[in-house]
Amino acid sequence: MEKKQKFKMPSTYTIILCIIIGIALLSWVIPGGTYEYESNNGTDRPIPDTYHTVESHPQGFGGVIMAPINGFMESVDIILYTLVIGGFLAVVMKTGAIDAGIGHAIRKLKGREKLLIPALMLMFSLAGASFGIEEETLPFFLVLIPVLLAAGYDTLTGIAVIKLGAALGVMASFANPFAVAIASRFAGISMGDGIVIRIVLLLIYIPAGILFTMRYAEKVKKDPTQSLVYAQKEENEKFFLKDVNLDNLLDFTKKRKAVLAIFILAFVVMMWGVLPWGELGISFIPTMNWWFGELSAVFLVASLLVGFVARFKEEEFIDTFIDGAKGLLGVAIIIGVARGVAVVMNDAMITDTVLHAGESVLSNTSSSVFAAASYIIYLVLSFFIPSSSALATLSMGIMAPLADFAGVGREIVVIAYQSANAMLSLISPTVAILMGVLVMTKTSYLTWIKFIWKFALFIGLVTIVVLVGTTLIMN
Repeated sequence: MEKKQKFKMPSTYTIILCIIIGIALLSWVIPGGTYEYESNNGTDRPIPDTYHTVESHPQGFGGVIMAPINGFMESVDIILYTLVIGGFLAVVMKTGAIDAGIGHAIRKLKGREKLLIPALMLMFSLAGASFGIEEETLPFFLVLIPVLLAAGYDTLTGIAVIKLGAALGVMASFANPFAVAIASRFAGISMGDGIVIRIVLLLIYIPAGILFTMRYAEKVKKDPTQSLVYAQKEENEKFFLKDVNLDNLLDFTKKRKAVLAIFILAFVVMMWGVLPWGELGISFIPTMNWWFGELSAVFLVASLLVGFVARFKEEEFIDTFIDGAKGLLGVAIIIGVARGVAVVMNDAMITDTVLHAGESVLSNTSSSVFAAASYIIYLVLSFFIPSSSALATLSMGIMAPLADFAGVGREIVVIAYQSANAMLSLISPTVAILMGVLVMTKTSYLTWIKFIWKFALFIGLVTIVVLVGTTLIMN
C-alpha cells in the first residue's frame, strides 16, 4: 500500500504567481475607478471625494505574463542594489574578516550567547524607529545568521532577530522618511504629532518581540529538535557555515579588522545618505536624499576598497563579486515577481477602487470604531500595496480627512497606517523583501507563518487596544 504523500507548500514564486492570477480574475469583477490627482512636491496625490468609475481593463493571459516582467522593470533599482550587496558580501567574506569576527564574538560571549539576541534586536528596532530600516536589512541576514547558528540557534531565530527586530521599530517609528514623513505631510500634520502614542507602542512592541524571540531561541538551544526547521538543520549549517571552521577560527588580524572597518563604514555612510536630517531638526548634517542608485554606488565603492586592502588581483576580485551577485539572484527575481501584484492592479485600473472601498467603510463611524477600522483597513490595503511610501502617497490624502468627521486626530490615521503596514510586512506574501529573505534562508512560507502568527496576532490586538484607548481618552 502506497503511503499518502504529505501536502507540500508551493514555492514562493508559485504563491505570488497565484496571487497575480487571482487579482487578474478579480479584475473582471471589480469595477475600474480613479481619483483626480494633484501634484505635491513632485508627487501625485489623490484628491478626496473625486473618485469616479472609469472603464476597467480586465487582465487576461497577456497581463498575467507581463505583470512580473513589468515588475522587474519597475524594481530595477532595488534589484541592482540586491545584486551589488551580494557581490559586496562575497568580497568581504573572501577576506575571512567575517569569519574572524564571528570567532572573536563567539570567544567573547562564551556562555553568554543569548545576549546577542536582545542586543541585536534592540539595534534593529532603534534603526527601524529612527529611519525605517527595511530593504537595508538585506545584507545582515547573510552576516548575522552564521553567528547565531554558531551560537546554537537556528535560521528562524536569525530571521526574527533582523526582520522582526526592524519591523517592531518601524511599526511605531517617529522619523521614518519612507512612511511617517510622507504620511504626515499628506495628512497635513507634523511628524511630532502622536509621538507619545508611538513611544507607548514601542515600549510594548520591542520588549515583547525580544521576549518572544528569546523564548523560542532558548528552546531550540536546549533541544534542537524543537526547531521548526530542524529537518534542514544540516543543510542550513552547511550553507551558512560552509566557510567557518569553529575548531580552527581565523585570527582577527589588522587586515581583517580594516576590512570590517570598511564594512561598518559602508553602512554608516548608507545611514547618513538616507536619513532626512533637515526634517529631524539637524541642520549641521546635510540631507542627501539618497536612494537605491546611490546606495548601490556606496557598496560598489566599498567592495573596491575591500579588494584593495585585501590585495585581490583583478580577476580574483571580479570573479568573487560576480559569484556573490549570483548568490542573491533568487532574491532579486522574487522582488521583481512580487512587484507584479501592484502592476496587474494598476493595469486593471482597480487600485483606486480598493482605496475607495476603504474610504467608504470608514465614513460616518464613531471615534473608537474609526480607530480600529482604520487599522484593519490598512492591513487589507497593505496586502495589495505593501510599499509604505506608495501606500502613504495613495491613501493618506483620502483617509486622513475622514478622521475629522469622526472627531479623531489625524495622527491616529498615520499611526494606524504605519503600524498595519509594518505588521503585515511580517506575514504577507506580497512583501518582496520578506519573500526574498525566506528564499535566501531556504525557509518555507508556511513554516514562517507557523512561527510568527501568534505574535503577529498579539501585535495587532495590542495596537487596536492602544488606538481605541487613545481616542476614548482624547474624547
